[in-house]
Amino acid sequence: MGEGWTFAGEATQSGGDSVTLIEGSSFCLSERGGDLVPGTPHGLFHRDTRILSVWQLRLDDEEIDPLSVIAQEPYEALFLGRARPRPGYSEATVLLERRRFVGAGMREDLVLRNLGNEAAACVLTLRAEADFADLFEVKEGRVRPRGQYGVDYGDGVLALTRQWRGESRGVRIVAEGAISSPGQLTFRAVVPPRGTWRSSVLVTPVIDGVETPTSFPLERPVEQAGPSVRTTEWRASGPRIRVGDESLALTVRRSRQDLGALRIFDPERPDTPVVAAGAPWFMALFGRDSILTALMSLPLDPQLALGTAQTLARHQGTKSDPVTEEEPGRIPHELRFGVEASLALGGTVYYGTVDATPLFVMLLGELCRWGVEPDAVRALLPHADRALTWIEKYGDRDGDGFVEYRRATDRGLANQGWKDSWDGVNSADGRIAEPPIALAEVQGYVYGAYLARALLAERFDDPETAGRWRERARQLRDRFNERFWLPEHGWYAEALDGEKQPVDALASNMGHCLWTGIVDAGRAPAVAERLLSPEMFSGWGVRTLATSMAAYNPMSYHNGSVWPHDSGIVAAGLMRYGFPDHARRVAEAVLDAAAAFGGRLPELLCGFDRAEYAQPVPYPAACSPQAWASATPLYLLRVLLGAEVCVPHGVVRLDPHLPTRFGALRLTDVPLGTARVGVTVTEDGTAEVTGLPSGVTVTRERCACTAVDPPR
Repeated sequence: MGEGWTFAGEATQSGGDSVTLIEGSSFCLSERGGDLVPGTPHGLFHRDTRILSVWQLRLDDEEIDPLSVIAQEPYEALFLGRARPRPGYSEATVLLERRRFVGAGMREDLVLRNLGNEAAACVLTLRAEADFADLFEVKEGRVRPRGQYGVDYGDGVLALTRQWRGESRGVRIVAEGAISSPGQLTFRAVVPPRGTWRSSVLVTPVIDGVETPTSFPLERPVEQAGPSVRTTEWRASGPRIRVGDESLALTVRRSRQDLGALRIFDPERPDTPVVAAGAPWFMALFGRDSILTALMSLPLDPQLALGTAQTLARHQGTKSDPVTEEEPGRIPHELRFGVEASLALGGTVYYGTVDATPLFVMLLGELCRWGVEPDAVRALLPHADRALTWIEKYGDRDGDGFVEYRRATDRGLANQGWKDSWDGVNSADGRIAEPPIALAEVQGYVYGAYLARALLAERFDDPETAGRWRERARQLRDRFNERFWLPEHGWYAEALDGEKQPVDALASNMGHCLWTGIVDAGRAPAVAERLLSPEMFSGWGVRTLATSMAAYNPMSYHNGSVWPHDSGIVAAGLMRYGFPDHARRVAEAVLDAAAAFGGRLPELLCGFDRAEYAQPVPYPAACSPQAWASATPLYLLRVLLGAEVCVPHGVVRLDPHLPTRFGALRLTDVPLGTARVGVTVTEDGTAEVTGLPSGVTVTRERCACTAVDPPR
């Protein structure tokens, strides 16, 4: 991966007292005063390794009183603090400015401002330490010393290193005008009355003796640095929205900004963006998360979706390895590049996911529908076929026609669907399902993958292949509805367990089955009613697990919480099956939650009922921003517009069901094939589309290839 990933994002706050700055493979988590406090998750991280574990600034051996933090850009923040009053003085007269830039390490510009009428003699000390702990060790609180540590210093330079397992990690700290000593840099300054003193500190990662060039060198204006340029370009590009509801407008703007924040760029292919899963701990490419985010945000930036598909294809499995769970054709779960990434899930690339592989094929189908670079999509067809081979050879090991999972070793994820916590799949009585487990939504994704491959075959003039995959889709649909439907309950099983018995919990998974179209049309009304029942619908979205289930806990990760992306997919499924009122209720609930969070949806929220608490209750450890949560408002807008695209068949479907409170809506510069499209919806619901590519027409009817019961 060369020098690692680069990032274009926005500063975030993690909890009430922490601030996170991120730029690609580097991020910094600090307290609000700017210090990195020992014994906490604070640190400067580069390529999944903590290269600074302590960074504490003192003025005359006293702590600095924090005043404010201004997070101006994804990678930049200004920390303001004041010196404590000197003996004999009632007020402090020295203000400290710490302007921090994160990117391939860190740069910190220090300014002392003397607001008094006498010169101020100051001793500024900066304590710096590095444990070079793996990101997962830090996140999970299991840091311990490893290897041989070293310190070198002199002439304003402090170098910290660690040797372990034949590899070297280090950090070089250079401070203008400082006196260096073990673990500390000291500045002695005399600040004139009403004057200022300035210095800068550069923190550079060193990997196996090679320094990583900083993103913010002192000799270059900040606005010309790579992260600054990418952020400016993102804000100037892409679709624009004008809507009467200011809350929706704010949410859409925030979602767009956060998706820009979560883009990462491989330096080996700097023109190929992908989307990372979430900040701060998951600034990496994740198969499932990145694919679903790309699918949901495709109208915003098709290149992000294409880049995600191309990058995952490059890492598609080629061999069998039980430690990493790699198998030929399998799409990765997660890519990590720290020296101790193997401490997490077995390797720098871990493949233990059951759903990323069919979702990958679905993504290629959606790229085809939107007319994205046909030659680039055609080049990915061999990867689609390898993925389908994995589905039928490795995904369905017992040949029962369903894709199931069981982890290969005790180091892997026990659950390998999107509800991947250890207790994420359980029966109505609370019993944990035993593997191998065939999840309901995964069968839906496989169904969607078969139909996507059929569309791709049609697009590239291969009708025989198209017919074969449509027939496989039909057969899977029949099997699924026979085995997963629970007539005594009136809902679909969440899964089949290792004994091929239904896991009978009432869960949101069946909403994903609506989304892909695998649900029998005659059973869809019952599913729609269950999903909007009081036990499933919280008023802020659809719960992952019904309140009537034994394992329900509104404060759990997957057993009763509300995940915005999950509810967004449910809303899309409801709209697909002709339940616009149900879909609108879900969409409005999630968008109301977004407004309550200031326009930024977190990864998940607690599943308490809206009637119980007037505001959504945050889940404490939720990522924010998080990729598929950020994409959800954009996707919900698409759902409410009833917007579907199939350029190969010359169809754009538009059937708006917008809430009246939104007022009139206008979208401009929406990419569609080689064109830029405009969409206008008046307050009375009249819709108009302009700028369509040649041969594409607008209709309220769904394209035959996306119908609930597609033609054979």
